[in-house]
Amino acid sequence: MPSFSGWTRYFEPLVNLVLAKDCPLCERPTQQELCPSCIRQVQHCQLPTLTSFKQETPPVFAWGQYGGALKRAIASLKYENHPQLAQPLGHWMGRSWKSIQHPPKLLVVPIPMHPDKHQQRGFNQAELLADSFCQITRLPLERRALLRVRSTHAQFGLSTDQRSKNLMGAMQVNPPWHCPSNSSVLLLDDIYTTGATAQAAIHAFKQQGIRVYGVMALARAMKEGT
Repeated sequence: MPSFSGWTRYFEPLVNLVLAKDCPLCERPTQQELCPSCIRQVQHCQLPTLTSFKQETPPVFAWGQYGGALKRAIASLKYENHPQLAQPLGHWMGRSWKSIQHPPKLLVVPIPMHPDKHQQRGFNQAELLADSFCQITRLPLERRALLRVRSTHAQFGLSTDQRSKNLMGAMQVNPPWHCPSNSSVLLLDDIYTTGATAQAAIHAFKQQGIRVYGVMALARAMKEGT
């Protein structure tokens, strides 16, 4: 009669099959958030080094280039109700961040969503990414430091000027929140396109005399030097 370990080896493939779920990107069975093949494809979108790709202050960093499997993963996270994808994506962002030098006393602030949109989607993807990012970096996460006080139109398809006007006055620092002395903010978002969203957030903090060190995005939807 087979030993207990023998029975375990016999039934393990069946148990794994029962527990497996479909990969959100390719629908192959997987026990992780993404299947191994899609993990490799998403990681192939990672930029070679984490350096600021905008010649401006504050600096803007991005983990990957928006396109291919990374674009599909972000769309699946945001629009197909797969919030679990924020876990590996945020972890990869965190590991990349730890590879560079940065000042002490950084506070991570996710770009907020308007309450109506948050209720409609059920989550804020930037906040989920920030939570996973902070698990790796051990940086403090300030979930409610910044508020989206005005609902805005979708940014897709708008010009740079239209995006800026659309976001004018849309964000403000949460009145009860106080930035600790000698600390600065690292904004975190899923996609960086023209920078209009980040600039609206930076403006809100500047109005309160709070320094923004930089912006960290999962993906940049622009070519370097633009």
